[in-house]
Amino acid sequence: MTAKLIAVANQKGGVGKTTTCVNLAASLAATRRKVLLIDMDPQGNATMGAGVDKRGLELTACDVLLGDASAEQAMLAVEQGGFHVIPGNEDLTAAEVQLLNEFGREMRLRNALADVREHFDYVLIDCPPSINMLTVNALTAADSVLIPMQCEYYALEGLTALMATIEQLRQTVNPHLRIEGLLRTMFDPRNNLTNEVSGQLLVHFGDKVFRTVIPRNVRLAEAPSFGVPVLYHDKDSRGALAYLALAGEMIRRDEAAADAVAGTA
Repeated sequence: MTAKLIAVANQKGGVGKTTTCVNLAASLAATRRKVLLIDMDPQGNATMGAGVDKRGLELTACDVLLGDASAEQAMLAVEQGGFHVIPGNEDLTAAEVQLLNEFGREMRLRNALADVREHFDYVLIDCPPSINMLTVNALTAADSVLIPMQCEYYALEGLTALMATIEQLRQTVNPHLRIEGLLRTMFDPRNNLTNEVSGQLLVHFGDKVFRTVIPRNVRLAEAPSFGVPVLYHDKDSRGALAYLALAGEMIRRDEAAADAVAGTA
């Protein structure tokens, strides 16, 4: 068993990347999958959302990238979540600066994860809201990219830039990188523009758009302040049910793909 590595990326901030990482990790763990979450964002929001104090860390993703610690050494168990996390904080900014002068800098994360992949079913990587060396490391390590996005006017513009970056990396360092799916977040079906942009996404990307949509939900927004995934804050909320549905949709897709491969073997 080798983990499927999914980078959760979008250079536009505030689209629900971290919310998706933390809650999808907990939802996949709830289906008895072994999950590792890696916080590659210097803001450390995924770390805090998983109930880990980003200020009191001995080892972080920064140490892993710079080769000062192994992925296993930096890993922490998340009690209220059922998954593991490699935490991140502002030290990652220093790591990015240091990596700029290093040979093979975009391969650091991929190499560091080689030893732990077989212990997990899924590895989710929370990327910073920009295309920098940290994001490039995540996309070089990943098998696929999950793109959370709000259905609003500027969303499609940002998507074009991200697609160009993914294509560039596919041609240079990661030929197997593919789109895992587009996830519509903070979705309000009463909004005409939301429905219009959603329709455009379906026309352009077809079945790459997840059927599951993540609604605007108070419980989902509150959960990070309690340092728990929404599943542990209010398991019956619309937000919790949506991320459980997303986990189910992903697992069914993966099982169907595995069956198709087995059928052609």
